[in-house]
Amino acid sequence: MKVVEIFDSIDGEGIRTGQAVSFIRLAGCNLRCSYCDTLYALFGEKEPCDYTEMTAREIANKVNPVFGRVTLTGGEPLIHKDVEELIEILSTQDTEINIETNGAVDLRRFQGKYNNLFFTVDYKLPSSGEEDKMIWENFLNLSENDVIKFVVGSKEDVQRMKEIMRRLNIHYKKLPHIFAGTVYNSYENEELVWDILSDECLKDVRVQLQIHKIIWDKDKRGV
Repeated sequence: MKVVEIFDSIDGEGIRTGQAVSFIRLAGCNLRCSYCDTLYALFGEKEPCDYTEMTAREIANKVNPVFGRVTLTGGEPLIHKDVEELIEILSTQDTEINIETNGAVDLRRFQGKYNNLFFTVDYKLPSSGEEDKMIWENFLNLSENDVIKFVVGSKEDVQRMKEIMRRLNIHYKKLPHIFAGTVYNSYENEELVWDILSDECLKDVRVQLQIHKIIWDKDKRGV
C-alpha cells in the first residue's frame, strides 16, 4: 500500500475530538474536491505525491499500541486493494478503528465484519464539485456508532444538507452521529451555527471545529 504518513496526534474532529489517536494516511483518492486540504496525499499528472510502499503488516506494526485508537484516512483509504488485510490485522489488536471515507466507495463489503470499527462518511455537498459521485446507499446503511460528516462552503450547501437530513430523519429510527463543519475561509462558523439553530431538521447536527488547525498552523502536517 502507498503510505503518505503514520503519526500520533489528537483527533481534530468527530466523535473522538481531542483524544490521542494513531493516524494512517494512505495516498490516492477517487475524488478531487474543490477544497481538499490534503492535496499532498493525492497523485496524478499534476499532483506529485511522496509515499512509501508498505505491506499491511508493516503498517500495523508502526501503529502506537498505547492509545488503542486508529484513524485510517487519506486521500481515500478504501481504494487500496490490501486495505481489508490491514483492517483485519488492526481489528485483532484490540484497536478501535475509524475509517474516514468520502462516500464514493461502496461500503457494503466492509460492513458488519468488525465490532471495533466505525465509519466517518463525508457527504460531498455541492461546493465540493463531487456530489454526483455520492453512493446514496452508503448513507442509508450506517449504524448508530457511525458518523456522517458535512463540510459546508456555501448557502447552497446548507440547503442541500437540510434536504439530506430530512430524508435521513425519516429513514432512521436512531441516526448515526451527524457532524457539520465549514470549508476553511469559505463559510463562517457563526453562520453555520445560526443555520442549524434555524431549522428543526438540523437539530441533531453537531457543529465541529477542526481543532488541529487551531492548535497548530492550518497547513502543518503530521498533526
